Amino acid sequence: MNERTVTHGTFVIERSYPTTPERVFAAFSDPAKKRRWFVGGEEPETEEFEMDFRVGGVERKRFKVKIGFTCTNNTVYLDIVPNSRIVFAYTMSAGDNRFSSSQATVELLPTENGTNMIFTEQGAYFEGADGPQMREGGWRLLLDKLANALAH
Repeated sequence: MNERTVTHGTFVIERSYPTTPERVFAAFSDPAKKRRWFVGGEEPETEEFEMDFRVGGVERKRFKVKIGFTCTNNTVYLDIVPNSRIVFAYTMSAGDNRFSSSQATVELLPTENGTNMIFTEQGAYFEGADGPQMREGGWRLLLDKLANALAH
């Protein structure tokens, strides 16, 4: 029998966007806008994306990575303060194998020049998981895509 393991990790990513908190919030809350930065692009290939942005609502993304297996991201929204805060929990799976469970908080703080965003994730990464360093790297790439979407 394989040993069951779990690795815990927390990371914080801070970004500044030269636009209003309302516009950044819309990029997370509007399904069409979120799809552009969260799902868009050639890699990975998205097979499914659905989103119900409300407390208790769910989001599901299924995508195929270039090495050939399918991943699923299942999210539930736990707390939403319009234009200020979003808290969500999500699991990630490869095929039928769940490899992580996380809770994330997005805080949007207005500034003279736009918005400071603080993204905090606390995760549990199970045996064979990507781990906190890779997950943070993944979120950094996604938040780069968000910055690009907000610039256009």
